[in-house]
Amino acid sequence: TPCQAHPDGVDFVPISTPRAFLVELLNIAGLGPIFGALAGALWGPIVYIWIVFGTIFAGGVHDFLSGTLSMRQDGASISEVVGNNLGKVMLQVLRVFSVILLVLIGATFTTGPAGLFAELTPNILTKNFWVVILLIYYFLATMFPIDKIIGKIYPIFGVLLIVMCVGVIGGIFAGGYPIEELTLTNEHPAKTPFWSMMFVTVACGACSGFHSTQAPLVGRCIDDERKNRRIFYGAMVAEGVIALIWATVGIAFYHGTKGLYAAGNALHNNQSVMVYNIGKGLLGPVGVILTVVGVGICPITSADTAFRSARLTISDWFHIDQKSIPSRLKISIPLFAAGALLTQLNFSVIWRYFSYSNQTLAMIVLWTGAAYLCKWRKGTLYSLVAAIPATFMSAVTATYLFMAPECLHLSTAIAYPVGVIFAAICFVIYVVKGVIPNMKPTDRLSGIPAES
Repeated sequence: TPCQAHPDGVDFVPISTPRAFLVELLNIAGLGPIFGALAGALWGPIVYIWIVFGTIFAGGVHDFLSGTLSMRQDGASISEVVGNNLGKVMLQVLRVFSVILLVLIGATFTTGPAGLFAELTPNILTKNFWVVILLIYYFLATMFPIDKIIGKIYPIFGVLLIVMCVGVIGGIFAGGYPIEELTLTNEHPAKTPFWSMMFVTVACGACSGFHSTQAPLVGRCIDDERKNRRIFYGAMVAEGVIALIWATVGIAFYHGTKGLYAAGNALHNNQSVMVYNIGKGLLGPVGVILTVVGVGICPITSADTAFRSARLTISDWFHIDQKSIPSRLKISIPLFAAGALLTQLNFSVIWRYFSYSNQTLAMIVLWTGAAYLCKWRKGTLYSLVAAIPATFMSAVTATYLFMAPECLHLSTAIAYPVGVIFAAICFVIYVVKGVIPNMKPTDRLSGIPAES
């Protein structure tokens, strides 16, 4: 594995399986499974279907493949993995795209928890104060060896996160809040179409491209590839459970989607305040502290590794050795300067563009996995495990691009068919470029995928 082949004491450091699992979980569980799940809950219980099936068939596959492929390429950043499987053009595109996305995530996951902590310290410590404190911590976590800060405090954070989730869902049942039955009806009070808006709104917690940028961090620390399913797929399932809890809590606590929508409007969609109110309402004045800290941990432990991943992506790009502190500083300082500027933008604006960029990356990584599996010794049949969710995400991202208000904002009559056509084109390219060239001559006649 990479940590055994290239130990450097900074990024390639072996850590235990439980610790690797918790680091991966906290890396990927940002604001998405909480803020995103609350926003997705506006569509009603139909969001549960996306969270469950998205986690099992898309997100879990995406995370497992991105981690495994990185490990098989010496712990390479996701841009390098994509380039090795989809070509030099995609390599250059992903290098730029992933760095921008990671800095965007770092900024997004700074303003979110800063707002939460400001709710606990009104009139004393402002949101900007917490932004500065968090950026200082992120800088240290980006610079220090992975086992010195991240590897030591994440297990503690993991326990707090689990206790918080158990606490809020327990509060729902203890308080006798009604749980809506599963329905396929679109219950969004504003009648916003669930296709494809819901699938982009709820990214982390179902399927998220951001996870692929985090997988190499943990992949560089795993000492046995056989542990990958427990660590990468398992962490995605755990995040899906977190998203399911918060979607359920949002609908139940506010007595349905109309109440949730009204609360959001009254608070100007300030989800930090919504989380604070949920914690206070379910767990009281002491429990609300646990809720805010538990929720705040998620974005904090994603933002620090987002900046760290950006540093490593640039170092892989320009072949800059990261053993020395000066070499890490000359990459990290410009990244944090850009991130600090982005924290001054409106959170909702950053979140919209992050969500779309996130799902676009997920689509690309799933197609990367399909391309790799086409060439794998087991044959092309296995590539469908990645190709099917990749086709689905292609339809999601193309439809969103054409219909979302922040994008082209065209009617669904145009966006829906364009999304389907784009997904179909991607699937045809996959068959022509990936499946057919990797089939035996006899298999091409019979239509049976090659087995060796």
